[in-house]
Amino acid sequence: MLTIYHNPRCSKSRETLELVNAEANRRGWPVTVIDYLKQPPDLHALHQILTALGGDVQQMLRANEPEYTVANLQDADIDTALQAIMRCPALLQRPIVLMDQRAVIGRPPENVSILFQKAHHE
Repeated sequence: MLTIYHNPRCSKSRETLELVNAEANRRGWPVTVIDYLKQPPDLHALHQILTALGGDVQQMLRANEPEYTVANLQDADIDTALQAIMRCPALLQRPIVLMDQRAVIGRPPENVSILFQKAHHE
């Protein structure tokens, strides 16, 4: 199953969703779309995303958001960063696509092809 943490107002997120839907339709995979600004991920989900991305919490954060600077997140530990994302979901990098306990950030959108290639070889 594919899950995408999506912001419909973001062009990169929309492009990534198109690629995800096209591949999912071709392979018959279900897709869960989560508008993370309306349905923010809880701490458990954020830990799953972090693990799937490889454990670097900084790649989950949008450094250009004002809250990033205000909260002094550039050197934040994992717990501080995840708590900040829970308080301000706009801090979550977007889009994030999860599949089989792996994840990629769709910047650029073509990054999602990495997940599809790995699925093809398994």
